[in-house]
Amino acid sequence: MVISPLSDSRYRHLFSAQVIALFGTGLTTVALALLAHDLAGGEAGKVLGFALALKMVAYVVISPFISAFIQHLPRRTVLVLLDVLRAAVVLVLPWVTEVWQIYLLVFLLNVFSAGFTPVFQATIPDIIKNKDQYTKALSLSRLAYDLENLLSPMAAAALIALMNFNMLFLLNTAAFLISAALVVTVILPNKAQHSGDVSFWVRASQGIKIYLKTPRLRGLLVLCMVVAAAGAMQIVNTVVYVRTELGLGESWVALAFAAVGGGSMLAAFSIPFILRKLTERHTMLIGGGIISISVLLGLMQPEVSMLLVLWWLIGVGTSMILTPVGQLLTHSCQEVDRPAVFAAQFSLSHACWLIAYPLAGWLGAQFGMPTAFGVLGLIALFSVTMAALIWPTHDQYKLEHTHEALQHNHWHIHDEHHQHEHEGWEGPEPHSHPHRHTALKHVHPFVIDDHHPRWP
Repeated sequence: MVISPLSDSRYRHLFSAQVIALFGTGLTTVALALLAHDLAGGEAGKVLGFALALKMVAYVVISPFISAFIQHLPRRTVLVLLDVLRAAVVLVLPWVTEVWQIYLLVFLLNVFSAGFTPVFQATIPDIIKNKDQYTKALSLSRLAYDLENLLSPMAAAALIALMNFNMLFLLNTAAFLISAALVVTVILPNKAQHSGDVSFWVRASQGIKIYLKTPRLRGLLVLCMVVAAAGAMQIVNTVVYVRTELGLGESWVALAFAAVGGGSMLAAFSIPFILRKLTERHTMLIGGGIISISVLLGLMQPEVSMLLVLWWLIGVGTSMILTPVGQLLTHSCQEVDRPAVFAAQFSLSHACWLIAYPLAGWLGAQFGMPTAFGVLGLIALFSVTMAALIWPTHDQYKLEHTHEALQHNHWHIHDEHHQHEHEGWEGPEPHSHPHRHTALKHVHPFVIDDHHPRWP
């Protein structure tokens, strides 16, 4: 019987902070749509589309640089500060009078989120060391996102009946401040030491280099394209398909979105059990296959009952791909590089969405829903096939490899790679001084780092 990660008070407080912040963000999503309608009327869709593109730009471009900049800062201070900054931005939204102000504030909000999310995700494995507990923690985190997708719009609809939608922004401000207060109560582990002479630009690119040099992570990136292709079809075109193609009311749009969240929640609950039977690779590829087939079945122009089933299956497949991601990243890098690698995943995965969002909208508007279903389904199917080829079938964490003789200078402790003489001036470990590595052949868990620059 695996003890729940919620039994650890540190994780419990961090998870509560995540849930509360996500719930507030969901309220702002609804309120922002209503604000855009107030300011732009029939052009609200265009306003929200551009704002969503700005969000993706913030995630893709800003995240690696923020991660590099804050790498040496105390994590708790960083998380609290970013929560407070997000609260300040949302607090200004009720007083917006121009569309450009929406763009500016949405961009700023997501710049701070682009810093918060990877640091938050990279902190969890420092707290939950047990593999099975960590898998459950990942499932809970996925569940939190799904609950936000399901419950926040429903809560927003109920609240709007009682108050002006601008109050939703104030509730989100309160949610971010409560999240910050919960993070303050947590004492986070000290980060591993990093080389002090590494430049900002090297730190900013380190996570991307590790990510793209690791075969399983390249496979993961292609699977992120599967998720983005299906997700963009669902998010962008559900309202058009249900309201225009099927001629149904708004309640059916809400049910379609709820179907995705319901499927994802079910899979998130099941992932800890699935991963005891299957590898991450098999689980995620099966999820990609479910997504691809579901989108391609949209070519049959399904009635609403069938559409709900397809959207439910997309939710299942999405969760099968995304829930194990944290575990995969943790196993694929050194602890010192974990924030940078999580930031790389955050940035690169959102680059897929940056491609998929406008493509889904353009295909649906220019060529119709069947074409959108077909093209995005084929992109998803092609991406699953590529992931299966890129990600080694027998993916081993421990690999035999050879080190050539090398002399360099960096922060280190005396582990199996550092067995050398001292002259008495080097100081306590970890320390930095010029040292030589002799040629060596051995086996251990392999990740890309200073001593392993290439995959064997």
